[in-house]
Formats: sequence, C-alpha cells, structure tokens
Amino acid sequence: MLQADRIAEYLKRLTPQARSNLLNELERLQLCGVEVPGSDALLETLRAEFRKDGQTHNRMGNPSRYFFAPLEPYLMDGDPNHPNPGRLSRGSLSPIWDWISRDLLPTMARDYAAQMRGLIASDRKREAQQAASTFQTKVVKSLENTFGSQDASEQARAKLATYTASCAAFGDLRKVVIALRAREALAKLAGELPEKISKFDDGKVAAVTEQLDAFIKTGSESGKEAVPFALTLVANRLKTPWQLIRLATKAAASKAASDVAATPYAIAVTMVLDLIEDKKLTLRFALKNERVLVAKELLTRLYDTEFALQVRIDSLEQSDWGLRLSKLMQEIAVLVEAEVSRFPDNVGHVLGSRNLRSHQSLSGRLTNLAWKGRDAVHDGAAFFKGLISQS
Repeated sequence: MLQADRIAEYLKRLTPQARSNLLNELERLQLCGVEVPGSDALLETLRAEFRKDGQTHNRMGNPSRYFFAPLEPYLMDGDPNHPNPGRLSRGSLSPIWDWISRDLLPTMARDYAAQMRGLIASDRKREAQQAASTFQTKVVKSLENTFGSQDASEQARAKLATYTASCAAFGDLRKVVIALRAREALAKLAGELPEKISKFDDGKVAAVTEQLDAFIKTGSESGKEAVPFALTLVANRLKTPWQLIRLATKAAASKAASDVAATPYAIAVTMVLDLIEDKKLTLRFALKNERVLVAKELLTRLYDTEFALQVRIDSLEQSDWGLRLSKLMQEIAVLVEAEVSRFPDNVGHVLGSRNLRSHQSLSGRLTNLAWKGRDAVHDGAAFFKGLISQS
C-alpha cells in the first residue's frame, strides 16, 4: 500500500500529457524487451486512467485515427529499434500526432480536430475521410518543407524527442511523409492484389511484379520511395511471409547475392530479415513467459525462413544480408540454448526434440547443426545447397 501511495503521489505531480507520454514510453520499452523495475504498478495505474476500454496500447482520439488510417496496413508492434522499411512503429503515432498538433501546425490541427468532432458525431464518414485527406496533404507539404532544411529537420528531431525517447520516431516521421504522399496509389494497389496468396508460385510472382511495376510508374519518384510499403501490402497477403524474397530472386539475372541485390525489389530480402528480427523478439517473450509450444512454432518458422534464404540466394554468407542472418540466428540459438539448459540432460525438452530439428528433411538437418555449434550453420547450409543443386 505504501508503494501504491508513492506512485499515486508521483503521478499527481505530472500533467495529464506527461502521464500519457510516460505510459507510451513504458509500453514501448516493454515491447523492446527492456525490463523496468517497478513498472508493473505504474502501468496498472496509468492504464486505468488512459486505457478505460481495456486496450493495452494507446487508442488515439478519432481525429488522429482518421488521419493515420491510411497507415494501418504498415503498423507493427515489434521492436522499433531497427529500421524495418515498409513498416511503422505503432508507438510512434501518438508522439508524432502530439508534435503535429502542438508544434508543426497547431492552429490547423485545432481546426481539423473541431471539424472532425462534428462530422464524427453526426456519422458523416465520407466527409470525415475527405477532411482527413485534406489535412494529410497540408501536413505532408509542411513536412516536405521541414525536411528540405537541415536546421528545420534538426529542430523537428529535437522537439519530437520531448514527446518520446524512442530513436525510431523521427525515422517513422519521414516514413509517414512517404506513405501519405503515395496513399492513393498504395490504396489502388491494395485493391488490386489478391486477398490471400496461399502459394506464391511463378505465375503469381509474375502477376504481382507487373502490378508493382505499374505502381512505380504511376507514382514516379514517390512510387519508387514507397516500394517498401507496396511490398508490405504483398507480404500481408502471403500465407508464407518469407516468399516475399521471390520478387527479388525471380527478377535477378542469377541466384548470386550481387544479382539479387541489383533488382528493383531487392529490399524484399531485407524485409524478410526484419521478419526474423521481429520473430526473435516474440520468441524471447514466449520463452520468458514459459509459452514453450508457442516458442516451438516460432522456431519452426524461423528455421524455415533461414533455410529458404540460404538455398535461394547463392553466396549469401558473403553479403551484408548473410552477415545479418548469421548474427540473428546466433542470437536465436543463444535464447533457445539458455531455455534448454535449464533442464537436466536426461530430461527431454520440446525445443530440443528430434521432431523439431527435422521438421523438413533438409532444413531439419541444417537446424540440427545449430544445436551442435552455431558456427557450423553456414558450412551445413553450403553442403545442403550443394545437395539441392545436384538433385
């Protein structure tokens, strides 16, 4: 009770905005896997004030939700501390909106919010969407001017930092400009793509590539900048997300990493590596909370993705992609080994079972090498790639 009293006294000294920002920061750190001693009690108190509908993450007011609606397909709740092209951290939206409303365009933002409240109250959705689109255009133009000046950019970075400690927020602000500038072309592409792509075979890859090519031509320079967001739309439809790399490998002159990197959609490989990064974070949470079956499923997908990259791109280990993949898989192996080592050698663990390590004939043997020694993974990959090329 004494601790609760101290927390209540501390929070009383903060403004409502400061309390809201504190909640956003604590939730952001929690998503990143950073443990803050005593944060559970703070989170409980702050969520009772700001999350009355039971939502874990911030649900912004309707005017801002309309404003950010075109960005919904690209939002993620994972670790915001790596670039993740084509994705925006959901936690960045609240501080970005605060900065827009208080520093970038305060008068226009107040007028927009007042107009939207009336339209929302009378359920005039079409007019509300039009009002949001008009304000989006004003914000984009203002931000283009901001980013056109180094001094203005640095001032924006410094001011945005007063709303969040996340180093990703300023990068996400730049992404907001790109995605909103191309919002109509992206919406058109989203409407043309299949709802679900269960098998990304050659025919589907060719059809989607044609749609992406048309998207780039329609959007000119803004279309080229928005390619990662277009690829995210495709990834969202794929049953097997790693297959996104086929947009790059099928367009390449050969399977060599250098040729794949020269294609217009090479960033798809980076985005699949981002997927591994995000799954690694989810795996850490699953292990921390002793959700072993969830961890088992995650590991199966991670090993499948690793194997797909290794066999579809030649000389991968010599590229920046390969170096990043090696680092990620080493970190994953450390997490799993720490979990398995908690049990005696004579006690079986589902994460160390033969079934997991051989969930697919060749990739299973490859993952088995990771248990024996992480440095052997690349040699094993090369060996199995040789087997495949001979078959």
